[in-house]
Amino acid sequence: MTIASMEAANPLERGEFRGNAREYFGIWIVNVLLTIVTLGIYSAWAKVRRNRYFYGNSVVAGHSFDYHARGKQIFIGRAIVFAIFITIQIVAAFYPLFGIVVPFILLAVLPWLISRGLRFSARVTSYRNIRFDFVGTGWRAFLSILLGGILAFLSFGILAPLASRWLYRYMLNNLRYGDRAFSTDPKLGPLYRVWVLPALMVLVGLVLAALAGWMVYSFDQASDPDVMLDETQLQLRIIGTIYAAMIALFIMYAVAGIFYRVGVRNVVMNATLLDGKHTLFSDLSRGRYFWIVLSNLIVMVLTLGLMRPWAAVREQRYVVEHTGIVFMGDLDDIMASIQATGTAATAEYLDMEGFDFGF
Repeated sequence: MTIASMEAANPLERGEFRGNAREYFGIWIVNVLLTIVTLGIYSAWAKVRRNRYFYGNSVVAGHSFDYHARGKQIFIGRAIVFAIFITIQIVAAFYPLFGIVVPFILLAVLPWLISRGLRFSARVTSYRNIRFDFVGTGWRAFLSILLGGILAFLSFGILAPLASRWLYRYMLNNLRYGDRAFSTDPKLGPLYRVWVLPALMVLVGLVLAALAGWMVYSFDQASDPDVMLDETQLQLRIIGTIYAAMIALFIMYAVAGIFYRVGVRNVVMNATLLDGKHTLFSDLSRGRYFWIVLSNLIVMVLTLGLMRPWAAVREQRYVVEHTGIVFMGDLDDIMASIQATGTAATAEYLDMEGFDFGF
């Protein structure tokens, strides 16, 4: 069978987003008002309402996703994390030397929180009444996420594609749909190819940062090179120089980050299989996605945040519609097979999702 005939027999099932800004605005404004009135407590329930709307309107092959979390679970998870940090602050106030070991405590606890958060997010998500699951451990999270991030940072971003490969192999190779495993092994070559442009952007950002800093520092000296500054003026000039350089660098770094993440997403998704044969798909345009993010930000600033629902729906629609999967075989037969072997396992998740720690 030729590739063309295989594609014809197994067409790409692209995602579809059926939500709209008008519907979501009603959910969003109630969430905002109740979160303010309850001093943030309602934000846990607001997250549930928001996710149920976006999951329920994200459709693949005529069926939507479902989000089963309860606000109480999310609230308890956040309360636990909040209590941990408050306890650390109180103990450090009475025993200052304790502050030295705090970073090591956080490094020890954070991977476990990350793995539990990923497990929670997977287990409260379903498609066609079949739950997802995540089986990654805290130790693997430390190796794949924290260690990879440290290596990327220490190498000034040169090893970022390697860190991304570790990250997504951990996240996707431990993801399950029913009892069927996802698997991915993105190659470093394609990851480095999508890394080149963001890396060049960061270099340009360094140049712009240096130029912005120089312009601020030398302001008014161009017209009068002999101008003398007192100590206060010199300090203000130095502070202004640092801020100008940092702002310019931050802007370019944020732009580069968007381009990098979108490129990595495409590479990883297109290298991912479900059950060893059903291929995931992503063809996000980096330029188009950046324009959506930028224009959304401008519109939200100009409307003092009131257009946030429109921006969220617009971004979600673009991402969903440029994501898909190629099922190898009849979809109903595939789902029947997964349901037959996965129902017993996924039914237990109804009372075992755990808590959402926000990681």
